[in-house]
Amino acid sequence: MSREPAQRELKQERAARTRMEILEAAIQLFARRGFLATTMADLSRAIRMTPGALYWHFPTKEDLLLAAIEELHQRCLREFQPLGDLRQRAAMEQLQSISERAHRFLREHREYGIFFAMLAAEATDSNDQVAEAIREKLDLYAKTLEGIIRHGQKTGDFRQDVDACHTAHSLLGGFLGVLVHQNLFRASMDFDLPVASLSRLMTAGIGSTSAAG
Repeated sequence: MSREPAQRELKQERAARTRMEILEAAIQLFARRGFLATTMADLSRAIRMTPGALYWHFPTKEDLLLAAIEELHQRCLREFQPLGDLRQRAAMEQLQSISERAHRFLREHREYGIFFAMLAAEATDSNDQVAEAIREKLDLYAKTLEGIIRHGQKTGDFRQDVDACHTAHSLLGGFLGVLVHQNLFRASMDFDLPVASLSRLMTAGIGSTSAAG
């Protein structure tokens, strides 16, 4: 490999690494402070980069936020990929598998769930493009849950008197909400307990009484 292509490749690798460092800092800061309160100056200080260099990678805070949303979405997809084809399992087992995986994932990366929750609350009335990006990702997750619920209703594992779409969104919102709530009480409340309690309520509430019997 000649010197010029090698240098170009090295620059590209450095740029990609820097971009990822920026996104990681953005996810952490947006989760702690929210979108509106976090400035590009805050981000540049967090990663020890000049504002000009930061703007070179992301011309606006909105560009950075949209990239952070996409990066976090890809991390979520990679986390749940090992579950394989859940359709081969019973509906309740599918739901429990997703719940357990989400529990472990968010225990290690609590800020990911808070990031989505904070942005969902802020962007709705402040930034249509960011709100749509968050809505799109969360809707994908909700549709996965909705499909499991509909399958369970067909097999008789889940109650027939629940609306699959609304229930799926409620379950997803419940997980995000409990993360924010536990974060507020983190000095006196262990992370695992409220999340495990929510999972138990979720499975008990949706399960068919006839199936349980």
